[in-house]
Amino acid sequence: MTRRVTLYHAEGCHLCERAREVVDGAREELGFTLELVDIGGDPELEARYRERLPVVEIDGEAAFTFFVTPAALRAALL
Repeated sequence: MTRRVTLYHAEGCHLCERAREVVDGAREELGFTLELVDIGGDPELEARYRERLPVVEIDGEAAFTFFVTPAALRAALL
């Protein structure tokens, strides 16, 4: 079964940019489905995620906030 990773992010968020680099690197290695969700302009998403960005979910479950490392992401996906 293919795993699904969702990255909630916002424009201008340097932590989000770093998380995207980590997720992209792991995706090349592990081959999961990636969904990118820009919270900008969506009041509900802004309220839910703005103070915790970036947020990485794996198969619909929150796995990381603020920071994600390659090793931790790899371990969570295996």
